[in-house]
Amino acid sequence: VDEATVDVNPEIAKRHAELTEEVDDLLDEIDAVLEENAEEFVRGYVQKGGQ
Repeated sequence: VDEATVDVNPEIAKRHAELTEEVDDLLDEIDAVLEENAEEFVRGYVQKGGQ
């Protein structure tokens, strides 16, 4: 299988890495909230979604 060579702009690669880290941090925070009190989180989410 031949793989295409792709030139990656270093600025774009850096921004991608930063955004990936931010998303990972956000997901970790959500996991922590869910571990602490999943029922309340879901109730709050349903309440906001139904407005």
